[in-house]
Amino acid sequence: MKLIIVSGLSGAGKSIVLHTLEDLDYYCIDNLPVGMLRAFAEQFGGSGAQPVEKAAVGIDARNQPHDLQHFPQIVEQIEDSGLDCEIFFIHAGDETLLQRFSETRRRHPLTRDGITLAEAIELERRLLAPIAERADMQLDTSRTNVHQLRDLVRERVERRSPRELSLLFQSFGYKHGLPGDADFVFDLRCLPNPHWEAELRPLTGMDERVGAYLAGDARVARMIGQITQFLEDWIPRFEAENRSYLTVALGCTGGQHRSVYVAERLAAHFRGKRAHVTTRHRELT
Repeated sequence: MKLIIVSGLSGAGKSIVLHTLEDLDYYCIDNLPVGMLRAFAEQFGGSGAQPVEKAAVGIDARNQPHDLQHFPQIVEQIEDSGLDCEIFFIHAGDETLLQRFSETRRRHPLTRDGITLAEAIELERRLLAPIAERADMQLDTSRTNVHQLRDLVRERVERRSPRELSLLFQSFGYKHGLPGDADFVFDLRCLPNPHWEAELRPLTGMDERVGAYLAGDARVARMIGQITQFLEDWIPRFEAENRSYLTVALGCTGGQHRSVYVAERLAAHFRGKRAHVTTRHRELT
């Protein structure tokens, strides 16, 4: 059985991820007590009477703190039994979460008398730290809408073969903040900026004229070549450690030109060598 454990902060999009997995034919259960995780795996993983091929469970901070602390050991026992287990952790910035709860007027599950919403969010981060530290893939939804999150989950899960690393190249703009889910971040702000060319300013790194402008500069080619070589050298080491997901973030000032172009170039190179390579341009919405 393939088991995906979905956890994360309230308001960050855990339910959307679970619903997307359900659409991908995963047997899904939300808010499962951590103490029942092993029993669930045994029941549906082949030794029980109702084996299923793919399953996903949601685990959140409503669990007992003692159980959450033992989460890593429980997952290790499940993996030792031979099941393919992955952990997704969904999170967002405090400001984003505060705004989402304000807009929806939902009640945070950890709010109590004398505990503000901001304090409840911070408490939830601390309680779920053992899961976040163990996660195979972290998704920062601070600048991601519902449709983008669904598409991202489908792209990274649906077509990936077991034990095959999913490689994501993500462009972003530094002026909008660093992505919180990247494994590697490369700063491209030292490269020539098409923004200062009046005819290129309204375009993006997906446009041919911007591509021609950047391709004509030796510094851009050198940066792409060095990042490519770095990833060629080190991706196999991540695979040797059984990593399933790797996110490489490329940043420029606004996330419109240089980062988009370089992300697309890198993705094109690695698609020639790997089966599961995707791109995401955070600021092109």
